[in-house]
Amino acid sequence: MERVFTLRSFLTGTFLSIFIAFYDHISVDINNGSYLAIDHMPVAAITLFFFLVFFINTLLKRIKWQLAFRPGELLLVYCMMLVACSVTEMGLGSQILPIISAPTYYANPRNEWLTLIIPHLRKSLIVTDPQAVTYFYEGIPKGMPIPYGAWIKPLSLWIPFLLVFYFCTICIVVMLRKQWMDREKLVYPLTVLPTEMVREEQIPGKKSFVPVFFKNQLMWLGFAIAFIVGTLIALHSYNPMIPSPQLQHQIASFRGTQNIIFRVSFPVIGFVYLANLEVTFSLWFFSLVFQIIKGVFNITGISSTENIGIYGCTGYALFAHLGTGAMIAMVAYSLYIARSHLKDVWRNAIGKAVVDDSGEMLSYKTAFWGFVIGSIFVIGWLMYSGLNLTIGLLFYVFALVIFLVLTRIVCEAGIPTMVATIISSSIIISMWGSKHISPSVLVALALTYVYSADLRTFPMAASSMSLKIMDKFGGKKRYLFWAIMTAIFVNIIATMYFMLNISYKYGGINLNSWFYQSGPQAPFDYVADLIKNPTDSNKIGWVCRGIGLVVMSGLMFMRQQFLWWPLHPVGFVIGPVWLMDSLWFSVFIAWLIKKIILKYGGARVYEKSKYFFLGMPLGFYTCAGIWVFIDFIAHKHGNIVFWI
Repeated sequence: MERVFTLRSFLTGTFLSIFIAFYDHISVDINNGSYLAIDHMPVAAITLFFFLVFFINTLLKRIKWQLAFRPGELLLVYCMMLVACSVTEMGLGSQILPIISAPTYYANPRNEWLTLIIPHLRKSLIVTDPQAVTYFYEGIPKGMPIPYGAWIKPLSLWIPFLLVFYFCTICIVVMLRKQWMDREKLVYPLTVLPTEMVREEQIPGKKSFVPVFFKNQLMWLGFAIAFIVGTLIALHSYNPMIPSPQLQHQIASFRGTQNIIFRVSFPVIGFVYLANLEVTFSLWFFSLVFQIIKGVFNITGISSTENIGIYGCTGYALFAHLGTGAMIAMVAYSLYIARSHLKDVWRNAIGKAVVDDSGEMLSYKTAFWGFVIGSIFVIGWLMYSGLNLTIGLLFYVFALVIFLVLTRIVCEAGIPTMVATIISSSIIISMWGSKHISPSVLVALALTYVYSADLRTFPMAASSMSLKIMDKFGGKKRYLFWAIMTAIFVNIIATMYFMLNISYKYGGINLNSWFYQSGPQAPFDYVADLIKNPTDSNKIGWVCRGIGLVVMSGLMFMRQQFLWWPLHPVGFVIGPVWLMDSLWFSVFIAWLIKKIILKYGGARVYEKSKYFFLGMPLGFYTCAGIWVFIDFIAHKHGNIVFWI
C-alpha cells in the first residue's frame, strides 16, 4: 500500500500552508490584485500544486526516482494547502484583525458608535489601544516597534475559539462522509482536477516522468485559451492599448430595473461541466426564475424594507427568508435519509460498535463526543462574547445549517464560489426583532462577522473535499486530521503575523479597501441602525421561511420519488443569491455543451472532453498566480486577473 503521510509530505504541506499566507496577502493587499484564496477552489493552492507536480516533482524524478513525491504524498500536500486557503483570506484572515479593531478606529460622533456600540462590546475581544489601532490603519512611524502586545490578548481568546469551532465542523464532516460518498455517491467535481494532475500511467517496466494528465493535448488547449485570455487582461492593465477580452456583458431588462448578466468564467465552466446535468440545469434555471421574479417585483413595487445586512440577498429580504426555510428543509431531509448511518455513528459513540470506522479521519466516537464537547465550549464562548444562552444556541445551530448546506452544494454541484441567501446573525435578528434583543447581544452578533458572514470559503467544505481526495488511499486516515488542523493553525498564525506587519508598514487604509474599510464597518453600522431604529419580529419573514420550507420539501420529495423529475433542489436554495446572477450563464454554457456531447458523442467522448474543461481553470488560475509575482516586482497595483 502506498505511503501517504510521510515526514516530507507533512513538512512540505506545512511550509506551503505558511507560504500561502504571504502569497495571498501580497496579491490581495499589497498588489491590490487577484484574490488567491477567496473561493472553495483557490488560485493559490492550484497554482502552487501545478508547479509542485509539473516542475519540481518532474525534476526530482529525473535526478533520482526515489526522491520524487508519490501521488498520495502530493495530494496530502494539496489538502493541507486547500484547508489553509480557507482561513487565510475571505474565510477568516482578512476579516478578523480589521473587525476587532474597527470600533476603536472608526467610532465617531456621526456614526454614534461611541454611544451605541462601544459601551456594549466585550473589551477583551477587541483592540482598545487607540494608538496601536491608528497605526494599524494609517501606518506606523519609522523606527517605532510594532505594538504586538495590543493584539495578543484578544487574539489569544479568538484563536482557541476558532480552532474549536472549526474542529466541530470537521467532526460533522467525518460523521457524514460515508453517507455522502458511499451511499449517496456525491460527485465532488472540485476534487477531480488535483487527483487527475497526479495520476500516473500504469505501464509495467516503464517509468513516466510526467503524469498522464499533462500529456493530454485537449487539456493543454483548454489551458492555453484561458491562460492567453488572462494574460491579455493583465497586459491591458499595464498598457491600455493592448485589447482586453470582455468576459462580462449585461442587458438592462424590466424597464431598466434589472440587469441580466452574461459572464464567462473559465473556472465555473470547467468545474461545473463535471457535475450531473440535472444539478447544472437547476442551477441556471432557478437563477433565471428568481431574476425574472426580481424584475417583476421591481416594476410592480413589491419589496421589503427590512434591513438584513449586506450579506446574502441584499435588497431582497423576502428571498433571504425563502432561502432560510429551504436550507432548514434541506438539512432536515439530509439528516432524515442518513438516519440509518447516523444510528450506527451513535452506537459506535456509546461503545456498541456496529460498523468499522478504522478508515475514517476520526473514529465515530471521537467525532461525536468531540462535536458535543466542542459545541459546549463554542456556546460558552459565545455567551462570554455577549450572547445569552438561547440566542447563542440558535445562532450556532443556524450557522452550522448554513455551513452544512453550502458544503453539500460545493460537493454536489462543483460551484467553486457560492454564498447563502442570508447569514446566521441576520436570521436571529429577523426572527426576534431588534427591539426584543439587548444592545449587548446585538453587538456580540456583530462580532460573529469575523467567521460566519462572508462565507465564500471555510474549512468545513475544504475538509470534506480533502476526505474525498484521500478516499482512494486505503488504510487508516487519522494522519489527515492532524495534517488539516496543522494547516489551519500555522496558516492562521502566519496570516496574523504578516497582516500585522504589512498593515503597520503600509497602513491598512492603503491596502484592500473592502477588507480594511467597508467590510469592518458593515456589521457595526448594521447593529447601530437596529439599535437606533428597533424592529419587531418580521411576520412576512416567517411566512417566506414557511414557503421556502414547503417548496424545498416538495422539490426533494419529487426528486426522491420520480426519476423523470428534472429539477434538483440545490438550484432553489442558492438561486436568488447575487453570485448566481453573475454565474448562471457560465453554468448554462457548461450544461449545454455537456448535454450535446452526451447526446451525440456518448460517455466516451465526454470522458475525453473533460480534460479540455479541466485545462481551463488550471490555465486561468496559473495565469493569475504568476502575475502576482510580476506585479509585485513591477510595483503594479490593481491588476486583477481573477476575482470570480
